[in-house]
Amino acid sequence: MPKLGKRFAAARAAVPRGVSFQPDEAVKLVKELAFAKFDETVEVATRLGVDPRKADQIVRGTVVLPHGTGKDVRVLVIAQGPKAQEAEEAGADYVGAEYVEKIKEGWLDFDVCVVTPDMMGKVGPLGRILGPRGLMPTPKAGTVTMDIGKAVSEIKAGKIEFRVDKTGNIHAPIGKVSFSEDQLRENLGSFMDQIVRAKPSGAKGVYVKSVTVSSTMGPGVSIDPNL
Repeated sequence: MPKLGKRFAAARAAVPRGVSFQPDEAVKLVKELAFAKFDETVEVATRLGVDPRKADQIVRGTVVLPHGTGKDVRVLVIAQGPKAQEAEEAGADYVGAEYVEKIKEGWLDFDVCVVTPDMMGKVGPLGRILGPRGLMPTPKAGTVTMDIGKAVSEIKAGKIEFRVDKTGNIHAPIGKVSFSEDQLRENLGSFMDQIVRAKPSGAKGVYVKSVTVSSTMGPGVSIDPNL
């Protein structure tokens, strides 16, 4: 652990304090400062000028990152008949109504759950299991839908869901350190564009207060939110 602490301290020391960078400069710095032996995830943290306690200031949505997240997302589809076949053809990892019972028994080896509306009667009671883990399907996230094929394809291509937390922050993965600077910058741009589009009508004053990018083990690099 001391060695890790030294590496982080050295990386943090390389980030000028009080300086906000252009997106391309920030992404380059994050890649340069990554020191772990594994392919670290690059994450963006955005602090918003909203009060999440108020219903008209909730920020949530989805975005398809042009270059994906670098993670192989395991998709579960709970559907029957032709829709189950559609899910299989689109590349879903697990398909079938029987997974409702498996989840009740403790099985959770998936990252995203997609459900057809007719199955929500059976899936609804799983909310107490899936909700706290962020796995509960919702129409707003596009995971309760009849267009199963499109939903699965988009998730596999890099679609992510975001939601403001109780402190007004949104965290999201935008790729891996192994991605090129261009890939990370384009993913970051797509994410921030969607955050701006998702601005709630109840938000007053400065909406995007700060934007920071970092790798799993590395220090945060601030981006000028006015760009």
